[in-house]
Amino acid sequence: MNNIVAIVGRPNVGKSTLFNRLTASKTAIVESISGVTRDRIYGKSDWNGKEFSVIDTGGFVQGSDDVFEEEIRKQVLFAIDEADAIVFVVDAREGIHPLDEDVAVLLRRSGKNIFIAANKVDSPNLTHIGSDFYSLGLGEVYPISSVNGSGTGELLDEVVRDFNETEEEEIPDVPRIAVIGRPNVGKSSLINTLIGDVRNIVTPVAGTTRDSIYTPFKGFGHEFMLVDTAGLRKKGKVYENVEFYSTLRTIRAIENADICLVLIDASQGIEKQDVSIFHLAEKNRKGIVVVVNKWDLVDKSNNTHLEFEESIRKRIAPFNDVPIVFVSVQEKQRIFKALNYAEEVYNKRNKRISTSKLNDLLLPIIEENPHPMASRGRYIRIKYIMQLKTKTPQFVFFCNLPDEVKEPYKRFIENKIRKYYDFTGVPIQLFFRQK
Repeated sequence: MNNIVAIVGRPNVGKSTLFNRLTASKTAIVESISGVTRDRIYGKSDWNGKEFSVIDTGGFVQGSDDVFEEEIRKQVLFAIDEADAIVFVVDAREGIHPLDEDVAVLLRRSGKNIFIAANKVDSPNLTHIGSDFYSLGLGEVYPISSVNGSGTGELLDEVVRDFNETEEEEIPDVPRIAVIGRPNVGKSSLINTLIGDVRNIVTPVAGTTRDSIYTPFKGFGHEFMLVDTAGLRKKGKVYENVEFYSTLRTIRAIENADICLVLIDASQGIEKQDVSIFHLAEKNRKGIVVVVNKWDLVDKSNNTHLEFEESIRKRIAPFNDVPIVFVSVQEKQRIFKALNYAEEVYNKRNKRISTSKLNDLLLPIIEENPHPMASRGRYIRIKYIMQLKTKTPQFVFFCNLPDEVKEPYKRFIENKIRKYYDFTGVPIQLFFRQK
């Protein structure tokens, strides 16, 4: 598992600005999640060839800065528990604040590597203004400017000095399926039913699962690594700070998965949070199967499942070319059909199409349905198409005016690729490049 760097400190000292700078090139896409109070809470970075995860503990505090609120204390304690190194951000211009002293007390007890980042040192002649922070007794103080980046290199040199090279967890080379969804939709119950025992604790209390749990599954012609994850909560429902880390682990599980089974509670219908979770998996380019659980609790007529399916596709558009299966984990109905879909999507995600076939099929379609005239009366001419050698399906179109290609036309081409090559359940990416 990657090393973890936690950014801690009182509000308004520049933690998020530093976080954004560190993760600028590899920021995890988590803005769709409603269960956290900041747009970005977790990202990836690397320095000197060492990759690490970054946690921003800011954004949970409400109220004034002059009171050491319990929430700050909780965040620092959880960061201490999770992190390999802690960057303690302070405001060099303001000097030592009573809240800084309170945070320092907690950090001194931690035994972790602490690095004081004296922020807002925006010019070389101000490097001396952070010297007061040596009195906190936490070691070296690094003057930085998270706005312009000065000093951050020296800070990171020290932060990563003792980090080990990243080691991948030894997980069998089989499809990894993450079971994701809101709390209490039946994720653990689904996995328990599949593997035939009660390995994961199942209770009616939402949020029971705190960690991502990898479970091998082999049977009925399938071999997978199943991932049970902590449920993602709605905004305003994160009562315990541990939910912050549950969300972090869920995001990690999605990132490490090949396929995501997005569970929806049929008795409640598709909710905004379901859509957010779906788009999180989509933006991470994972194969997706939508699994509507608790279907046995729904009063049904002849067209109920069609209407329900249509409502889901409308909510998750524009990417709605995904398998949707209606199951009852409790009654063990159609759960293996969900696995069949997952395997099909996995195979499609790894599909490769030869360059000659792509060009033979798509270029005539493009010629018959050209892009509308671009600015200044120019025509967009697509001359050549190829699939990139990437883990997920990506296609590049070489043309004369790549910046002029509009989204509706991109969707038109994507729909043609889906129609003829069947990428159901798989997000695909199109890139337009100068010929």
